[in-house]
Amino acid sequence: MSLFLRILFYGAIAGTVTSTIYCGMVLVGAVRFARRKRREEQAPVEGFLPPVSVLKPLHGTEPDLEDNLRRFFQLDYPEYEVLFCARHAGDAGLQMAQRVAAEFPAIRAKFLTCGEPQFPNAKMWSLAALSEAATYETLVTSDADARVSKDYLRRCVQEMVDPTRELASCLYIGRTTGGFAAQLDAVGKSVEMSGGIFVADMIEGGTRFALGVSMILRRGTFQKAGGYVDLGQYYAEDFVLGQRLAAKGYGVRMANYVVRLMVLPQDWRGSFRDQLRWMKSTRRSRPAGHLGTGLTYSVPFGLLGLAWGLLAGHPVAGLLWLLATCVNRWLMAAGVLWALEDDQAGKPVLIYPLRDLLGFAVWVASYMGDKMVYHGGAYSLGPDGRFEPVERKPKAGGAQLPGSKLPEAPVRGK
Repeated sequence: MSLFLRILFYGAIAGTVTSTIYCGMVLVGAVRFARRKRREEQAPVEGFLPPVSVLKPLHGTEPDLEDNLRRFFQLDYPEYEVLFCARHAGDAGLQMAQRVAAEFPAIRAKFLTCGEPQFPNAKMWSLAALSEAATYETLVTSDADARVSKDYLRRCVQEMVDPTRELASCLYIGRTTGGFAAQLDAVGKSVEMSGGIFVADMIEGGTRFALGVSMILRRGTFQKAGGYVDLGQYYAEDFVLGQRLAAKGYGVRMANYVVRLMVLPQDWRGSFRDQLRWMKSTRRSRPAGHLGTGLTYSVPFGLLGLAWGLLAGHPVAGLLWLLATCVNRWLMAAGVLWALEDDQAGKPVLIYPLRDLLGFAVWVASYMGDKMVYHGGAYSLGPDGRFEPVERKPKAGGAQLPGSKLPEAPVRGK
């Protein structure tokens, strides 16, 4: 066998072994999460229903926004308020939230504007304003693309029963009304993200980071993790928030509630760009772990095995090799979606091998430069995860928090 064929063969063997080991770890982690989730949901703390402020940053509209917003006014919870914040009063998303809120006069709602962000992370800029304007001590943050059920708050606040716990965040299942590109993105967010979290939680003996799609926290949590201004310098402020709190000994974990994440119905270019942005952020947040991620993919090594089989005169062996790596991914996807209790797992499981291949391509591309597109602007990502606009440097000195410059916010509801 020639040197080239040896390289193909042993490369395929190595990747197949590591991805198989990883698949096994994901399945163990999935069972572990599912057991904990079901055990705790069967024994909730009765009567623990503290008043809650739900914080929702907004920036423009997207196809599923109106339905997402409406669900936050239909929650089965005794006392809560919903706060919305956009940069300007004319923001289409904020205006949509006002129209939806008018349908539910019994629910207390606040609408804030914070102006143009004074630090790179625009979401953190809005959360600073929302946190300061919140009425209650228990906060639940929720991105615009989060879709929830009526029992969302009842289940989420259970994470705060433990007084030593400072932060919990929700895993999510990707949903989309878009085409095949968006569907691959959605199943990647469901399986690839959650699988990695299951393994990290198992290996590290607990959660040491957070996911920003939906978080449950206490009013002073942001300050304990460095404050709004400092967190606002990071693209993955959720990861940094959880990491810092865990390092200080505060309780951090993944919540039992699983959010539906509405993935934009984008074309291939837009979808790949957004996935690449997140992957580059992960490379900066967890550099060693991100490097090892390349060995967790399976189908790319199945293709290497197929190439070896075709070139070495063993086409059947090559095809079986590729099929085995696809089975690997089908098993992993099925296990993760079972743990997340996804009731629409059929097609996502079937197409996951293609997502695995796409994920590997995005992983490779994540090492090609530090520029990314965020909210329509070009940004540069630093070695420690901090990022800044390419066209200008951050202003010297501390940024003025939005809460100190807000106009009087209109408030409605009871």
